[in-house]
Amino acid sequence: MNQLGNLFKPIKIGKVELKNRIVMLALTTGYSESDNTIGDRFINFYTERAKGGAGLIIVPFTPVDIASPAQPGLYHDHFLHGARKLVDAVHAQGARIAVQLITQYHWVTSEGSSAEVIGPSPVFNQIMRCTPKALTIEEIHRLVEEYGKAALRAREAGFDAIEIAIVGGYLLNRFLSPYSNKRQDKYGGSLENRMRLPLEIIETIKQTTGEDYPIICRLNVEEFMEDGHTIRDSKKVAPVLEASGIEAINLYVGWHECSVPTVQMSVPRGAFVYCAEEIKEVVDIPVIVANRINDPILAENILSQGKADLIGMARALLADPEFPNKAREGRIDEIVPCIACSHCLAELLKTYKDWKNPVSAFCAVNPRAGKEAEYAIKPTPISKKVFVIGGGPGGMEAAIIAASRGHQVTLYEKGDKLGGQLLIASLPPYKDEINSLVRSLIVRTHKADVEVKLNTEVNLETIEQEKPDVVVLATGATPIIPDMLGVQGDNVVTAVEVLNKQKEVGKNVVVIGGGMVGCEAAEFLAQQEKKVTIVEMLGRIGSDIVTTNRPFFLARLRKAGVRMDTNVKVEEITNNGVRISRNGVPDFLEGDTAVLAVGFKANRELAEKLKEKVAALYLVGDCAEPRMIKEAIKEGFCVGMEI
Repeated sequence: MNQLGNLFKPIKIGKVELKNRIVMLALTTGYSESDNTIGDRFINFYTERAKGGAGLIIVPFTPVDIASPAQPGLYHDHFLHGARKLVDAVHAQGARIAVQLITQYHWVTSEGSSAEVIGPSPVFNQIMRCTPKALTIEEIHRLVEEYGKAALRAREAGFDAIEIAIVGGYLLNRFLSPYSNKRQDKYGGSLENRMRLPLEIIETIKQTTGEDYPIICRLNVEEFMEDGHTIRDSKKVAPVLEASGIEAINLYVGWHECSVPTVQMSVPRGAFVYCAEEIKEVVDIPVIVANRINDPILAENILSQGKADLIGMARALLADPEFPNKAREGRIDEIVPCIACSHCLAELLKTYKDWKNPVSAFCAVNPRAGKEAEYAIKPTPISKKVFVIGGGPGGMEAAIIAASRGHQVTLYEKGDKLGGQLLIASLPPYKDEINSLVRSLIVRTHKADVEVKLNTEVNLETIEQEKPDVVVLATGATPIIPDMLGVQGDNVVTAVEVLNKQKEVGKNVVVIGGGMVGCEAAEFLAQQEKKVTIVEMLGRIGSDIVTTNRPFFLARLRKAGVRMDTNVKVEEITNNGVRISRNGVPDFLEGDTAVLAVGFKANRELAEKLKEKVAALYLVGDCAEPRMIKEAIKEGFCVGMEI
């Protein structure tokens, strides 16, 4: 507690006192019911975060009728029943809860009509891939009125505060931004005019809810858009917001379509704290800082140095709802870290493009997210002797869950350390965050009283002698060596051997395979000033890279001078290069070294030997099928629950 004294010090936003400085930021989940009401799944998700120790939880709601599958509505009284149940559940766990009112890209103009994309001006919306309808003055007035009505419902439901969202390139942000607001009337042009809509909304909310009801503003302080809103502009906006009655400013940076990464693994932890420092120079109300803060020590340092007043977290609490409690109790090493893989964001963005098939949020490192009731971890009625073979993410997760339920678990790893493929995955540039996951898994494995045996290879004789009730195989995968001329040459290495620095690589390198592993190896080599060419047989480089990460990744490769060649068939690897063909036309790429990155094959040798030899046999992770971290951890979790 002493180590994190500032993080767990109470603070007030207006008249509302928070027990600590941890704010769960508004997070689009897709967990509401099909009619946009709040049901048990939604309530269970947020109750778990309140129970986990967050001081304030902010929940996004739609204030105008857009029939959105992404978050619940608050544009009609029939939403109040579920909203009240949510408030009561969160309050019962000792947390405060606020409504974020957010209009994203759509609204419905009248009952029975379809949703349409709207904006301040007909400036092309890159996310929606269309030009929005510019709102009329009358429609703007309606929007302001609907915000006031929604805010009143929020107060009636018992929420402790309101947050107005001017973020992400959503509607209010587009009104504030000179990039997207090209209006010639009183809602466009000067900064004063572009601020008019948010200020009218704030004024209306105060009129409908009362002067004592706290309003927070989530403000995009640096858009990173060409000719967009900047931190310099925000230092003018923030004092005006404070004068309007705002009780706290919650910082946000970037648009979803901006060229600067803001939540990806390549972004350093706490990268945008400087924005909070600048805003604190011009206001006297609390400032909430966010983006890539997933470590309580970092959070404490930010507060102790006076750079911000509260710490905003969204994905960190998606990954581990117990983050605050673990930090407060000194169990920092047990926190399941958000690794900024962005799978959660990538999935949710699909909803904006296909409203008929909404997607719910999930977390690569926390399979229980959104399934808190369904995946409640309960003691086993019968304790079994369980062998887990393989110490990668799937194996450790299976061991942790099985042991926590009361099974006697022994984890075997043939290497000298736990981590499996994560040890390789953490080696490429900007992937060090994965090491935090490895450390957490190892700590939690030991604290679950799993017996760990390193440097121990298990075979059929071991199983026959020890007679476990259950065997979980998590033996991973090995690189595929394709059947092509020259593949056995001394100048041919695998991407794993490159990343492990097991083999020497020449100055001129051809990477065969343009998936994520090939791209990571290419960037790794480019940073060593190698000349790198990627050849890919398909028409797209990095097709298996998370969609929200891919544009930034490819931009880095281009900046590093990596050549990317698609629709290429490799015919032969020679001592001085690679013979290829494009649509039947032969070509030759010079190179000292060829790097193989054409995929992995599952290690199933032991699985074949154990068939019908054990009472219960499970395969998890890459030995079932080579895939990503999220599949390995989920499968390990589910097996641990099933045993």
